[in-house]
Amino acid sequence: MFNHVPIEVGKLVQVNSKAGRYYETPSGAKYPSVTSVTKLHSQASILAWKERVGEEEAGRISRRALGRGNKIHSLAEKYLLNEGDCSDDFSKADFGQMIPFLDNINNIRCLETKLYSDHLKVAGTADCIAEYEGKLTVIDFKTSAKMKKREWVKDYFMQCSAYAVMFEERTSIPIERLLLIINVEDEGIQLMDGRRDDYIEDFLDLRETFRKLKEL
Repeated sequence: MFNHVPIEVGKLVQVNSKAGRYYETPSGAKYPSVTSVTKLHSQASILAWKERVGEEEAGRISRRALGRGNKIHSLAEKYLLNEGDCSDDFSKADFGQMIPFLDNINNIRCLETKLYSDHLKVAGTADCIAEYEGKLTVIDFKTSAKMKKREWVKDYFMQCSAYAVMFEERTSIPIERLLLIINVEDEGIQLMDGRRDDYIEDFLDLRETFRKLKEL
């Protein structure tokens, strides 16, 4: 059984518009989502990939990846919420391979929790902030068709570093460790560790670029 120690954040309202996804904070401020900002980092490579494989194939691959990602996230949340035992869904190979790693998590502070930062002027929904092997960590669940190189996941780590700052701003508890748990189709689980301070300055630079482009 996973122990939960949820934090109080205040109500955030998520709004989707033509300008992208943003959140309205309890004070009425409107902040863009973290993922809207970090997408700028990978925008050029995604466009190049679409040109290489074609729009139709890119759409097919993206829809399949989104469906798989949503399913894995949903099962991870359900498992960490202690909802049921190892049912058929939990024991399926594609998700079941995550269970030994999820079992290293405890004392969960955030699980699909909306957070925001007045300093960073962003908001978003953190997958999980909890102790991993006893150390408070921002944990992000990812899916992939193949193993990742570290240089391919900088935007993921920037995203996690922003959640670490948001959490500290809301609780006064600092988090240094970042962890990606990547469910790689047909290849197993890939763990990638990072440090908040290695990525937060790059995130701030990206946030400023986003501000100039979107005038938010």
